This record gives sequence, C-alpha cells and structure tokens, in this order.
Amino acid sequence: MAVLSRLQLVASQLTRRGLGLPAWRGYGSAAAAQLQYDDDYYYEDEEEDRRTASRNRMLDSDGWVPGRGIQWVLIGDRGAKKHLYAERLSKLLEVPHISMGTLVRQELNPRSSLYKQIANAVNEGKLVPDEVIFALLSKRLEEGYYRGESGFILDGIPRTRMQAEIVDQIVDIDLVVNFKCANENLVKQNLGTGSSSACQEYLGLSNSIPMRNLNLQLPDERLKSSTADAEQSKSLEDYYRKQNKLIDFQVKAAPGETWKGLLAALHLQHINAVSSSQKLTA
Repeated sequence: MAVLSRLQLVASQLTRRGLGLPAWRGYGSAAAAQLQYDDDYYYEDEEEDRRTASRNRMLDSDGWVPGRGIQWVLIGDRGAKKHLYAERLSKLLEVPHISMGTLVRQELNPRSSLYKQIANAVNEGKLVPDEVIFALLSKRLEEGYYRGESGFILDGIPRTRMQAEIVDQIVDIDLVVNFKCANENLVKQNLGTGSSSACQEYLGLSNSIPMRNLNLQLPDERLKSSTADAEQSKSLEDYYRKQNKLIDFQVKAAPGETWKGLLAALHLQHINAVSSSQKLTA
C-alpha cells in the first residue's frame, strides 16, 4: 500500500501549495481507510519508512532494484522522440509505459471535466497545470497498483524541478535518461516543423493533424527554447545528477542507431538479443 500512502501525502502537500487535486479524483476506499492520522504525524512516518527502505534496498549501477520492475524516467530535448523509445523499452522490459501526453489526450474532449483547463493551456501554448497533471498521474498509478503492475517507464513528466520533487514523494525513481539532440536540424527533423508549441509537442499533436471536436488555434512558437525553459531544464538535470540517477544520452540521426546506442548505454543488449531470438523461434 506504499504507493497509495504516497498519493495521499502528495495530495495533502499540493493542497498546501494551492495546487489541490480536483475533488472528483478519489483514491479508493482502500486508500481512504489509511487516512486516520494527523497530516504531520503521517508525513514523519512516511519519511521514516522511505529512509528505511532506501537503506535496506540495493540499487545496482544499471538502475535495477531487486524484487520489482524498473522505475525509470525519460526527459530531455524536444523532438528527441522520447515517447517512441519509452514504448520500446516498455515492451522490452515488460513494464508499463506511462505517458503523460497520452493521459492528458484522453481528457481532451468536451465531455471531460478537465477539458476547459487543458484547452486553455493548448490555446495559450502552455503546459497543462500541475494540479491536472498530478491528478491524472495519481489516478494512473493507483489503477496500476490494483492491477498488480510492477515498475514503469515514465515520460512527459517531470519537466521542472518542483514536479521532480513531487514525483519523488510518490515513487522511488531508479534512473533518469536525459535525451540530448546534437543539433537544431535534428530536432526540427524529428518534430517535423519548427513551429510546434511546447504544449503541442507535449500532447503529441502537430499542425497537420486534424483535431476533431476541438475548436482550438494552436499558436506558433519558435523552435529554440526560451531562456526560462533552458534554465528549468538545467535545474531538472542538476536535481537528478546530484542524486546520481542521471544518464545523458546523445540521440543519433538514424532511429536504428539511436536504439542500439540506447541499449548499450543502459546495458540492455543481452535482453534485446534474447527477445529477438524468442521472436524468431516462436
């Protein structure tokens, strides 16, 4: 029940920060049964449990924790196609791929109670508000818990240091892969256009894709990140680098070359070889 406990803890802290989760996002009766303690006491107890777990567990140099699936995060440059490699890693390692872009897109219809908040963000070329993001992430993690899922590949979040700190209060992140593009031309090639907004790329949308039942005008945005975006990215990288969890990975021009390089960087060549062999003999 550790995940459910952390979800409640984060909900409480977001409320204190003025980022309360929407009331319609419940956490289930099992989680509610645990909420019998004062918040401060609950927080201290949870922190002690985390410290104890951290001491008792052995994380090897490749980002693996014995006894459960890997819990990795993919971050990095826009246009690096992180979601594609997250999906391939998910299938290879047999853990769920949790894409924030997908979770948000599922709410991108007029019948969703979150439609207006998301639509406003898209119209303004901004990222979706944190209270919406963490409501969706919390719901997805809870559903995974009840399905018996173990581990995940997470992409699309965190994008800021504050988000990273909140994620760390929900789950233990083992490894963070930071995708870096060598040059602007490669980024432009992967994005397919130099005018995609940050929010548009986040949701996996493009100007060439018709958006049914959505009367939105997506604003153009220069490809080069703003100074503020660059500072946020550096702060996020520094946060994970200080925890010795960050791996910088250089994206290659060819997807096949990038995939091979990624497997090598993560020491997964042997797993990929076994998987390919099983497919050939199946």
